Amino acid sequence: MPVTVPHMGNLAIPLKAMLEYVGLEVVLPPPCTKRTLSLGTQNSPEFACLPLKINLGNYIEARELGADTILMAGGLGPCRFGYYAQIQREILQDLGIDMKMVVLEPPDASIKDFLDDIRILANGQSWLTIIKAIQLAWYKAKAIDMVDIKLEETRPRQNHWSDADKIFDRFLRQVDQLNEKTDIYRAAERAVDEMSALPQDWHYEPIKIAIVGEIYTVLENFVNLGLEKHLGRMGVEAKRSIYLSEWINDHIFKGVLPLKSNKTLRKLASPYLNYFVGGHGWETVGSAVEAARDGADGVIQVAPLTCMPEIVAQAILPEISKDRNIPIMTLYVDEQTGEAGLVTRLEAFVDMIRRRKFIQEVSSK
Repeated sequence: MPVTVPHMGNLAIPLKAMLEYVGLEVVLPPPCTKRTLSLGTQNSPEFACLPLKINLGNYIEARELGADTILMAGGLGPCRFGYYAQIQREILQDLGIDMKMVVLEPPDASIKDFLDDIRILANGQSWLTIIKAIQLAWYKAKAIDMVDIKLEETRPRQNHWSDADKIFDRFLRQVDQLNEKTDIYRAAERAVDEMSALPQDWHYEPIKIAIVGEIYTVLENFVNLGLEKHLGRMGVEAKRSIYLSEWINDHIFKGVLPLKSNKTLRKLASPYLNYFVGGHGWETVGSAVEAARDGADGVIQVAPLTCMPEIVAQAILPEISKDRNIPIMTLYVDEQTGEAGLVTRLEAFVDMIRRRKFIQEVSSK
């Protein structure tokens, strides 16, 4: 039973480690490319949101490599993500692609059902083995986030724009092969040290922009067209509103670990939005408030075109921008989004923030 999972940022690395630990064969799809997008777009409903199309392309490409089983997450609430598995299953059947789909419903719905699904997926392995597999995935996710945060800090300051990204890519290849906690964290520490040792302008103080929005478009570089890399080349320190380890802590560990929680974000959002609207709409509002509180110079919301929770959040963000005196821009992405157009919008937004900061500094003197 060769199992595959869709790409979402670097999530495939910890998921692969967890599944292999319980004895499953894992066949990952190739990294997302234009071919992935083309395969998904050609075979999906026109107005389906972009993640569904990319995921479908992932499955078709994984099938070409021999995968016959898909591990897919379920969803709750108004977000259409909860329908992905059913729609994708029917599309694959219509295409004559015979793949079993295992839908892992979130523990928010029923912790018992979630644990039962885990046990079935693990081929009857003991709970001790399952717990160790989850721990291994957690160690890798946490290590990846640690290096990723350092990467965000290094990009705008480094003398050669691609050096830090090369270190990060090499680290990802290393951590994918490691299976011991000590080795994983040592690799992460080495990568952080290597980035710190790069030639950098230590006197440069970059403007800081928070990246908020729907989790898939925030984490998946192919979908957001390398948003963070482009900002880094413009001398901007980008900071995401969510990282893999935080998502795992919230939805798998129920927020028991001392990491930033969506409960905190929802509390920050309460003056503007105090109920669940599906997806990450509630957290997007809270993250914008958090960014303003923490001194960010601007906020960029990124989401799939037609994403209902993010449309709700977008309607609220102008009020936050006015109340908190922080510029906010929204970027919707679909298969028609072009990188050149994205870069032009980013350059205009960054230039506006720089002029704004200059005027504020002059006025305060």
